[in-house]
Amino acid sequence: MKHLTSKKTKIFSSWPVYDKLEQKALDDTLKSNKWGCIDGNKVNEFEKKFAKFHDAKFGICVNSGTKALEIALKALGIKPGDEVIVPAYTFIATAYAVAEVGAIPVFVDIYGNSYNISPLEIEKAITKRTKAIIPVYFGGMPADMDNILKIAKKHHLAVLEDAAQAHGAEYKGKKAGTIGDISIFSFQSSKNMTCGEGGIILTNNETLAKKCKSIVNCGRKEGEPWYMHYTLGGNSRLTEFQAAILLAQLTRVKKHNEIREKNAKLLTGKLKQIKGIEPITRDKNVTIHPYHLYIFKYKSKYFKGMPRDEFIKTLNEEGIPASGGYIMPLTRQPAFRGLNRKLSPKVLPESEKACKEAVWLPHYVLLGNKKDVEDIVVAIKKIQQYCNI
Repeated sequence: MKHLTSKKTKIFSSWPVYDKLEQKALDDTLKSNKWGCIDGNKVNEFEKKFAKFHDAKFGICVNSGTKALEIALKALGIKPGDEVIVPAYTFIATAYAVAEVGAIPVFVDIYGNSYNISPLEIEKAITKRTKAIIPVYFGGMPADMDNILKIAKKHHLAVLEDAAQAHGAEYKGKKAGTIGDISIFSFQSSKNMTCGEGGIILTNNETLAKKCKSIVNCGRKEGEPWYMHYTLGGNSRLTEFQAAILLAQLTRVKKHNEIREKNAKLLTGKLKQIKGIEPITRDKNVTIHPYHLYIFKYKSKYFKGMPRDEFIKTLNEEGIPASGGYIMPLTRQPAFRGLNRKLSPKVLPESEKACKEAVWLPHYVLLGNKKDVEDIVVAIKKIQQYCNI
Protein backbone atom coordinates (compact mmCIF):
# COMPACT_ATOMS: atom_id res chain seq x y z
CA MET A 1 0.00 0.00 0.00
CA LYS A 2 1.33 3.42 -0.90
CA HIS A 3 1.80 6.02 1.79
CA LEU A 4 -1.53 7.52 2.71
CA THR A 5 -0.02 10.62 4.25
CA SER A 6 3.20 12.49 3.95
CA LYS A 7 5.28 10.03 5.93
CA LYS A 8 6.32 11.12 9.41
CA THR A 9 9.93 12.17 8.93
CA LYS A 10 10.66 13.37 12.45
CA ILE A 11 11.28 10.19 14.36
CA PHE A 12 9.89 9.57 17.79
CA SER A 13 12.23 9.82 20.75
CA SER A 14 15.11 7.41 20.21
CA TRP A 15 15.81 4.61 22.65
CA PRO A 16 17.79 4.09 24.77
CA VAL A 17 18.10 7.59 26.15
CA TYR A 18 21.51 8.57 27.47
CA ASP A 19 23.64 11.65 28.02
CA LYS A 20 26.74 12.78 29.88
CA LEU A 21 25.57 11.01 33.04
CA GLU A 22 26.04 7.59 31.45
CA GLN A 23 29.23 8.62 29.68
CA LYS A 24 30.84 9.88 32.88
CA ALA A 25 29.64 6.87 34.88
CA LEU A 26 31.21 4.47 32.37
CA ASP A 27 34.42 6.46 32.19
CA ASP A 28 34.72 6.59 35.98
CA THR A 29 34.14 2.84 36.23
CA LEU A 30 36.70 2.12 33.53
CA LYS A 31 39.35 4.20 35.26
CA SER A 32 38.56 2.70 38.68
CA ASN A 33 39.89 -0.71 37.60
CA LYS A 34 36.96 -2.19 39.53
CA TRP A 35 34.81 -3.71 36.82
CA GLY A 36 33.17 -6.55 38.74
CA CYS A 37 30.80 -6.14 41.67
CA ILE A 38 33.04 -8.23 43.92
CA ASP A 39 35.60 -5.41 43.88
CA GLY A 40 33.45 -2.37 43.20
CA ASN A 41 30.51 -0.66 44.88
CA LYS A 42 28.23 0.52 42.06
CA VAL A 43 26.11 -2.65 42.00
CA ASN A 44 25.61 -2.37 45.74
CA GLU A 45 24.74 1.32 45.39
CA PHE A 46 22.23 0.66 42.65
CA GLU A 47 20.60 -2.20 44.56
CA LYS A 48 19.95 0.12 47.47
CA LYS A 49 18.71 3.06 45.37
CA PHE A 50 16.40 0.99 43.16
CA ALA A 51 14.99 -0.82 46.20
CA LYS A 52 14.41 2.51 47.96
CA PHE A 53 12.69 3.91 44.85
CA HIS A 54 10.20 1.03 45.10
CA ASP A 55 9.92 1.14 48.92
CA ALA A 56 11.57 -2.26 49.22
CA LYS A 57 14.04 -3.24 51.93
CA PHE A 58 16.25 -5.46 49.76
CA GLY A 59 17.47 -5.45 46.17
CA ILE A 60 19.60 -8.14 44.53
CA CYS A 61 20.98 -7.47 41.05
CA VAL A 62 21.07 -10.28 38.50
CA ASN A 63 22.34 -10.59 34.94
CA SER A 64 18.84 -10.82 33.39
CA GLY A 65 15.18 -10.61 34.24
CA THR A 66 14.79 -14.24 33.24
CA LYS A 67 17.48 -15.32 35.69
CA ALA A 68 15.87 -13.14 38.34
CA LEU A 69 12.62 -15.11 37.96
CA GLU A 70 14.46 -18.42 38.24
CA ILE A 71 16.38 -17.36 41.35
CA ALA A 72 13.28 -15.91 43.00
CA LEU A 73 11.47 -19.22 42.47
CA LYS A 74 14.36 -21.13 44.00
CA ALA A 75 14.39 -18.79 46.99
CA LEU A 76 10.67 -19.42 47.45
CA GLY A 77 11.41 -23.12 47.65
CA ILE A 78 9.69 -24.10 44.41
CA LYS A 79 10.75 -27.66 43.61
CA PRO A 80 10.39 -30.20 40.77
CA GLY A 81 6.78 -31.27 40.40
CA ASP A 82 5.34 -28.13 42.01
CA GLU A 83 2.82 -26.15 39.99
CA VAL A 84 3.12 -22.41 39.40
CA ILE A 85 0.29 -20.43 37.80
CA VAL A 86 1.28 -18.04 35.01
CA PRO A 87 -0.63 -16.12 32.32
CA ALA A 88 -0.61 -17.58 28.82
CA TYR A 89 -0.20 -14.10 27.31
CA THR A 90 3.30 -13.10 28.36
CA PHE A 91 6.92 -13.40 27.27
CA ILE A 92 8.25 -16.93 27.47
CA ALA A 93 10.64 -16.07 30.32
CA THR A 94 7.81 -16.14 32.88
CA ALA A 95 7.02 -19.78 32.17
CA TYR A 96 10.55 -20.82 31.18
CA ALA A 97 11.85 -19.92 34.64
CA VAL A 98 9.21 -22.19 36.20
CA ALA A 99 10.20 -25.09 33.96
CA GLU A 100 13.89 -24.41 34.54
CA VAL A 101 13.54 -25.11 38.27
CA GLY A 102 11.71 -28.34 37.46
CA ALA A 103 8.24 -27.04 38.30
CA ILE A 104 5.21 -27.06 36.01
CA PRO A 105 3.89 -23.80 34.54
CA VAL A 106 0.10 -23.89 34.60
CA PHE A 107 -1.23 -21.46 32.03
CA VAL A 108 -4.40 -19.47 32.65
CA ASP A 109 -6.28 -16.87 30.67
CA ILE A 110 -6.22 -13.09 30.94
CA TYR A 111 -8.80 -10.36 31.37
CA GLY A 112 -9.93 -9.35 27.91
CA ASN A 113 -10.03 -5.67 28.84
CA SER A 114 -6.57 -5.29 30.41
CA TYR A 115 -4.51 -8.26 29.12
CA ASN A 116 -3.46 -9.04 32.70
CA ILE A 117 -3.96 -12.43 34.35
CA SER A 118 -7.52 -13.19 35.47
CA PRO A 119 -7.96 -14.02 39.18
CA LEU A 120 -11.09 -16.01 38.29
CA GLU A 121 -9.00 -18.30 36.09
CA ILE A 122 -6.27 -18.52 38.74
CA GLU A 123 -8.74 -19.89 41.27
CA LYS A 124 -9.95 -22.54 38.80
CA ALA A 125 -6.39 -23.74 38.15
CA ILE A 126 -5.32 -24.32 41.77
CA THR A 127 -4.60 -27.91 42.83
CA LYS A 128 -2.90 -29.54 45.80
CA ARG A 129 0.42 -29.14 43.98
CA THR A 130 0.08 -25.40 43.36
CA LYS A 131 2.73 -23.44 45.23
CA ALA A 132 2.89 -19.99 43.65
CA ILE A 133 1.29 -17.43 41.35
CA ILE A 134 3.24 -15.19 38.98
CA PRO A 135 1.11 -12.18 38.00
CA VAL A 136 2.70 -10.36 35.07
CA TYR A 137 2.32 -6.58 34.99
CA PHE A 138 1.75 -6.59 31.28
CA GLY A 139 2.88 -3.48 29.42
CA GLY A 140 3.83 -2.04 32.81
CA MET A 141 0.31 -2.09 34.34
CA PRO A 142 -0.01 -3.91 37.68
CA ALA A 143 -2.44 -6.82 37.70
CA ASP A 144 -5.59 -7.15 39.84
CA MET A 145 -3.51 -7.61 42.97
CA ASP A 146 -6.31 -7.23 45.53
CA ASN A 147 -8.03 -10.35 44.27
CA ILE A 148 -4.79 -12.20 43.55
CA LEU A 149 -3.56 -11.64 47.10
CA LYS A 150 -6.89 -12.85 48.52
CA ILE A 151 -6.59 -16.06 46.52
CA ALA A 152 -2.95 -16.51 47.54
CA LYS A 153 -3.78 -16.05 51.21
CA LYS A 154 -6.74 -18.44 51.02
CA HIS A 155 -4.64 -21.21 49.45
CA HIS A 156 -1.30 -20.41 51.15
CA LEU A 157 0.47 -19.57 47.90
CA ALA A 158 3.51 -17.40 47.27
CA VAL A 159 3.15 -14.40 44.95
CA LEU A 160 6.04 -13.52 42.66
CA GLU A 161 5.45 -10.24 40.82
CA ASP A 162 6.79 -10.27 37.27
CA ALA A 163 7.30 -6.52 37.08
CA ALA A 164 9.83 -6.78 34.25
CA GLN A 165 8.04 -3.96 32.41
CA ALA A 166 6.78 -1.97 35.39
CA HIS A 167 9.57 0.31 36.63
CA GLY A 168 8.05 2.86 38.98
CA ALA A 169 4.48 1.54 38.66
CA GLU A 170 2.05 1.89 41.56
CA TYR A 171 -1.07 0.01 42.60
CA LYS A 172 -3.35 1.87 45.01
CA GLY A 173 -0.36 4.04 45.93
CA LYS A 174 1.88 1.06 46.65
CA LYS A 175 4.97 0.57 44.52
CA ALA A 176 5.17 -2.40 42.19
CA GLY A 177 7.61 -4.93 43.51
CA THR A 178 6.50 -4.74 47.13
CA ILE A 179 2.94 -6.03 46.82
CA GLY A 180 3.67 -9.76 46.77
CA ASP A 181 6.34 -11.83 48.52
CA ILE A 182 9.08 -11.12 46.00
CA SER A 183 9.40 -9.43 42.62
CA ILE A 184 11.63 -9.04 39.59
CA PHE A 185 12.39 -6.25 37.12
CA SER A 186 14.25 -6.38 33.82
CA PHE A 187 16.83 -4.00 32.36
CA GLN A 188 16.95 -5.60 28.92
CA SER A 189 17.49 -3.16 26.05
CA SER A 190 13.80 -2.51 25.28
CA LYS A 191 12.80 -1.78 28.89
CA ASN A 192 11.91 1.65 30.29
CA MET A 193 15.32 1.79 31.96
CA THR A 194 18.12 -0.32 30.58
CA CYS A 195 21.77 -1.29 30.67
CA GLY A 196 21.45 -3.64 27.67
CA GLU A 197 20.84 -6.76 29.76
CA GLY A 198 20.21 -7.23 33.46
CA GLY A 199 17.61 -7.57 36.17
CA ILE A 200 16.92 -7.15 39.86
CA ILE A 201 14.99 -8.97 42.59
CA LEU A 202 13.15 -6.96 45.24
CA THR A 203 11.67 -8.18 48.51
CA ASN A 204 10.90 -7.04 52.04
CA ASN A 205 11.66 -10.52 53.36
CA GLU A 206 15.21 -10.74 54.71
CA THR A 207 15.31 -14.54 54.53
CA LEU A 208 14.34 -14.51 50.85
CA ALA A 209 16.86 -11.75 50.17
CA LYS A 210 19.71 -13.74 51.72
CA LYS A 211 18.76 -16.83 49.73
CA CYS A 212 18.71 -14.85 46.49
CA LYS A 213 22.01 -13.16 47.28
CA SER A 214 23.62 -16.54 47.86
CA ILE A 215 22.24 -18.14 44.68
CA VAL A 216 23.40 -15.16 42.60
CA ASN A 217 26.92 -15.44 43.99
CA CYS A 218 27.79 -19.13 43.60
CA GLY A 219 26.10 -20.21 46.83
CA ARG A 220 28.30 -18.07 49.06
CA LYS A 221 27.24 -16.30 52.26
CA GLU A 222 28.37 -12.85 53.30
CA GLY A 223 31.09 -12.92 55.93
CA GLU A 224 31.94 -16.58 55.26
CA PRO A 225 35.11 -17.97 53.60
CA TRP A 226 35.24 -17.29 49.85
CA TYR A 227 35.40 -20.95 48.90
CA MET A 228 32.53 -22.04 51.11
CA HIS A 229 29.31 -22.71 49.16
CA TYR A 230 26.12 -23.21 51.13
CA THR A 231 23.61 -23.69 48.34
CA LEU A 232 23.62 -24.51 44.65
CA GLY A 233 24.10 -21.29 42.76
CA GLY A 234 26.12 -19.98 39.86
CA ASN A 235 27.54 -16.64 38.84
CA SER A 236 24.54 -14.50 37.98
CA ARG A 237 26.14 -11.22 39.03
CA LEU A 238 25.78 -7.85 37.34
CA THR A 239 28.89 -5.90 36.31
CA GLU A 240 29.92 -2.50 37.63
CA PHE A 241 29.57 -1.07 34.12
CA GLN A 242 25.93 -2.11 33.95
CA ALA A 243 25.22 -0.72 37.41
CA ALA A 244 26.91 2.55 36.47
CA ILE A 245 24.53 2.95 33.53
CA LEU A 246 21.52 1.99 35.65
CA LEU A 247 22.35 4.57 38.30
CA ALA A 248 22.15 7.22 35.58
CA GLN A 249 19.00 5.71 34.07
CA LEU A 250 17.26 5.70 37.45
CA THR A 251 17.44 9.49 37.62
CA ARG A 252 15.00 9.74 34.67
CA VAL A 253 12.37 7.13 35.51
CA LYS A 254 9.99 9.38 37.44
CA LYS A 255 10.08 12.14 34.83
CA HIS A 256 9.71 9.69 31.93
CA ASN A 257 6.73 8.01 33.59
CA GLU A 258 5.03 11.38 34.03
CA ILE A 259 5.54 12.20 30.34
CA ARG A 260 4.25 8.80 29.21
CA GLU A 261 1.18 9.03 31.41
CA LYS A 262 0.33 12.49 30.10
CA ASN A 263 0.71 11.45 26.47
CA ALA A 264 -1.08 8.13 27.01
CA LYS A 265 -4.09 9.95 28.44
CA LEU A 266 -4.15 12.26 25.43
CA LEU A 267 -3.76 9.37 22.98
CA THR A 268 -6.47 7.30 24.65
CA GLY A 269 -8.94 10.14 24.46
CA LYS A 270 -8.34 10.55 20.73
CA LEU A 271 -8.28 6.85 19.84
CA LYS A 272 -11.59 6.21 21.60
CA GLN A 273 -13.18 8.44 18.96
CA ILE A 274 -12.08 6.12 16.14
CA LYS A 275 -14.41 3.22 15.43
CA GLY A 276 -12.57 -0.10 15.48
CA ILE A 277 -9.77 1.14 17.75
CA GLU A 278 -10.17 0.17 21.42
CA PRO A 279 -7.43 1.07 23.91
CA ILE A 280 -7.16 -1.57 26.62
CA THR A 281 -8.61 -0.51 29.95
CA ARG A 282 -6.44 0.92 32.66
CA ASP A 283 -7.24 -0.61 36.06
CA LYS A 284 -8.74 2.09 38.30
CA ASN A 285 -6.45 0.91 41.13
CA VAL A 286 -3.29 1.64 39.11
CA THR A 287 -2.04 4.99 40.35
CA ILE A 288 1.11 5.08 38.21
CA HIS A 289 1.32 3.31 34.84
CA PRO A 290 4.78 3.48 33.20
CA TYR A 291 3.40 2.35 29.81
CA HIS A 292 6.19 0.08 28.69
CA LEU A 293 3.67 -0.66 25.97
CA TYR A 294 0.68 1.32 24.82
CA ILE A 295 -1.83 -1.25 23.58
CA PHE A 296 -5.05 -1.02 21.64
CA LYS A 297 -7.34 -3.58 20.01
CA TYR A 298 -7.82 -3.44 16.26
CA LYS A 299 -11.21 -4.42 14.83
CA SER A 300 -10.75 -5.15 11.13
CA LYS A 301 -14.45 -4.90 10.25
CA TYR A 302 -14.21 -1.12 10.68
CA PHE A 303 -11.34 -1.08 8.19
CA LYS A 304 -13.11 -3.04 5.43
CA GLY A 305 -11.56 -6.28 6.62
CA MET A 306 -7.94 -5.13 6.37
CA PRO A 307 -5.93 -7.80 8.26
CA ARG A 308 -4.31 -6.59 11.44
CA ASP A 309 -0.81 -7.34 10.17
CA GLU A 310 -1.41 -5.27 7.05
CA PHE A 311 -2.72 -2.44 9.21
CA ILE A 312 0.45 -2.59 11.31
CA LYS A 313 2.66 -2.72 8.22
CA THR A 314 0.91 0.37 6.88
CA LEU A 315 1.39 2.16 10.20
CA ASN A 316 5.09 1.32 10.02
CA GLU A 317 5.30 2.65 6.46
CA GLU A 318 3.77 5.88 7.68
CA GLY A 319 6.51 6.24 10.29
CA ILE A 320 4.58 4.90 13.31
CA PRO A 321 6.42 2.14 15.21
CA ALA A 322 3.97 -0.65 15.98
CA SER A 323 3.83 -4.43 16.23
CA GLY A 324 1.33 -7.17 16.87
CA GLY A 325 3.21 -8.61 19.82
CA TYR A 326 2.95 -12.30 20.61
CA ILE A 327 1.91 -14.49 17.69
CA MET A 328 0.38 -17.17 19.92
CA PRO A 329 -0.29 -17.88 23.62
CA LEU A 330 2.37 -19.86 25.46
CA THR A 331 0.05 -22.86 25.53
CA ARG A 332 0.72 -23.31 21.81
CA GLN A 333 4.42 -22.55 21.80
CA PRO A 334 6.46 -25.57 20.60
CA ALA A 335 8.79 -25.25 23.59
CA PHE A 336 5.96 -26.21 25.94
CA ARG A 337 4.39 -28.88 23.76
CA GLY A 338 3.39 -31.83 25.92
CA LEU A 339 4.71 -30.25 29.12
CA ASN A 340 1.41 -29.77 30.90
CA ARG A 341 -1.44 -30.44 28.51
CA LYS A 342 -3.46 -32.07 31.27
CA LEU A 343 -3.16 -29.00 33.49
CA SER A 344 -3.82 -26.14 31.10
CA PRO A 345 -6.87 -25.72 28.83
CA LYS A 346 -6.16 -26.31 25.16
CA VAL A 347 -7.78 -23.01 24.22
CA LEU A 348 -7.67 -19.80 26.25
CA PRO A 349 -10.05 -17.49 24.35
CA GLU A 350 -8.93 -14.10 25.64
CA SER A 351 -5.25 -14.90 25.12
CA GLU A 352 -6.02 -16.10 21.60
CA LYS A 353 -7.97 -12.92 20.84
CA ALA A 354 -5.15 -10.75 22.15
CA CYS A 355 -2.71 -12.41 19.76
CA LYS A 356 -5.02 -11.55 16.86
CA GLU A 357 -6.29 -8.09 17.84
CA ALA A 358 -3.55 -6.35 19.81
CA VAL A 359 -1.44 -3.53 18.44
CA TRP A 360 1.56 -2.54 20.53
CA LEU A 361 3.22 0.86 20.49
CA PRO A 362 6.64 0.96 22.22
CA HIS A 363 7.08 3.16 25.26
CA TYR A 364 9.38 5.67 23.59
CA VAL A 365 6.60 6.91 21.30
CA LEU A 366 5.04 8.39 24.44
CA LEU A 367 8.20 10.31 25.33
CA GLY A 368 7.52 12.84 22.59
CA ASN A 369 5.16 15.79 22.43
CA LYS A 370 1.54 16.48 21.54
CA LYS A 371 2.42 16.52 17.83
CA ASP A 372 3.82 12.99 18.06
CA VAL A 373 0.57 11.79 19.63
CA GLU A 374 -1.41 13.53 16.92
CA ASP A 375 0.73 11.88 14.22
CA ILE A 376 -0.34 8.45 15.50
CA VAL A 377 -4.00 9.43 15.41
CA VAL A 378 -3.75 11.02 11.95
CA ALA A 379 -2.08 7.90 10.51
CA ILE A 380 -4.80 5.60 11.85
CA LYS A 381 -7.59 7.87 10.58
CA LYS A 382 -5.99 8.07 7.16
CA ILE A 383 -5.73 4.29 6.92
CA GLN A 384 -9.39 3.96 7.84
CA GLN A 385 -10.35 6.63 5.37
CA TYR A 386 -8.43 4.84 2.63
CA CYS A 387 -10.12 1.53 3.46
CA ASN A 388 -13.57 3.12 3.22
CA ILE A 389 -13.05 4.81 -0.13
